[in-house]
Amino acid sequence: MNFQPYIDALIDLAIAEDIGDGDHTSQAVITPEAQGKMKLLVKQDGVIAGIDIARQIFQRIDEHLHMEQLLNDGVRVKNGDVAFYVTGRELSLLQAERLVLNVMQRMSGVATQTAVYVKALEGLKTIILDTRKTTPGMRALDKLAVKIGGGDNHRMGLFDMILLKDNHIDFAGGIEQAILKAQEYLLHTNRKLAIEVEVRSLDELKTVLRIGGVQRIMFDNFDIATTKEAINLIAGRYETESSGGITLDNLRTYAECGVDFISVGALTHQIKSLDLSLKAI
Repeated sequence: MNFQPYIDALIDLAIAEDIGDGDHTSQAVITPEAQGKMKLLVKQDGVIAGIDIARQIFQRIDEHLHMEQLLNDGVRVKNGDVAFYVTGRELSLLQAERLVLNVMQRMSGVATQTAVYVKALEGLKTIILDTRKTTPGMRALDKLAVKIGGGDNHRMGLFDMILLKDNHIDFAGGIEQAILKAQEYLLHTNRKLAIEVEVRSLDELKTVLRIGGVQRIMFDNFDIATTKEAINLIAGRYETESSGGITLDNLRTYAECGVDFISVGALTHQIKSLDLSLKAI
């Protein structure tokens, strides 16, 4: 997935909402020619993310700002580490400061949380996925941060996969009708999209197995015993995904059932931003 168009649009919006017609505080007290230097200081242990986005923000604010990068996205950091130095016009540094911190603190929080979930599955085949439970407008950065933290991305949005969830199934008149309509839609529109279908019971699963023509089956709020039974019924014919009611406490137990993926909304909607600061030197 190419996140760059979304990132470019987000940076433009963020600059517009923060700077408006000018950073009047800085303009009032800083001379236009003054040159300065800042450092990105880590104040909390975790996984750093967003350094590449910070570089893009600095360049968008002022192409003459120079960043000296010391750390890479995805590395584990501790309190006191310095991720980079940036030099240039003090006015430009001050205009970029909050935006860089907002992006990097959130992305690092997502990456740090993702790394915890990934670590819990060490040695198993199961892959941790994000969801669409993201802050509107921030999805590209959230999903990029999940990748940096060692997880993988589910669909970007409603446009790049057909995912038949409970409401689609109920509105369509049942799981069989939903699958057949989805297959017909792809045929008539000549679109090549994967079909994933959510099942709420073993009976729904058996219907899916009878109809076929999907790529992945999601188990919605299945307990451990039902998940194991579902895996046995599928017998490797389709990709499998568990979702709903899964926490760090039971994550590994679900993975040990043999599912290919576990999607976790908490990766992006229940995070704590990593404490970072940009300090003048």
